[in-house]
Amino acid sequence: MHTVKRWFSHSLPAQALVLFVLGLGFGAVFRRDDHPALWAVQSLLYTAVIIGVVAYQRRRAGRATGARPGTVVDLSRRLRQREVPEDPEERVLMGRLVEDQLGKMERGSRWLPYWLGLLGLIAVGMLVLGAATGSLAFPVVFAVGVIAFCCGVLWMHKRTMGLLHHMRSALRDRV
Repeated sequence: MHTVKRWFSHSLPAQALVLFVLGLGFGAVFRRDDHPALWAVQSLLYTAVIIGVVAYQRRRAGRATGARPGTVVDLSRRLRQREVPEDPEERVLMGRLVEDQLGKMERGSRWLPYWLGLLGLIAVGMLVLGAATGSLAFPVVFAVGVIAFCCGVLWMHKRTMGLLHHMRSALRDRV
């Protein structure tokens, strides 16, 4: 199973195939009235956009660390599992990856309150519109969903920052 998971995490065509099939399935379930060719075209478009973004992120991380994109995938897996590499070259690459991701997270942290505030304003606006029209069911569900989403974003941000700071200190301790 480990080799299949490793192969899947490295293979963009395999990931694209799974995304395409999932998109096709969602189209079939949620857009029953549309023609199946439209499902396929939409699924293909969504798959191309997502795989393009993933390839760009891998290439960018590879340039930032000086490693191949496949090596970056392995280093990211080891980072998530809090494994500190023993090999000095891998440790240097891991340090570059950690510093790059910390820099991106810290730059994004400045804008996070504004994005979450904008989502809150949208939820409040939906509640006001719902109260004005007399239909509160959807706005309340939407507001609860926004609150859950914002809490999830904050939790993931805190967790990722803690992981990156832990790995940075672990890499410095091993030097």
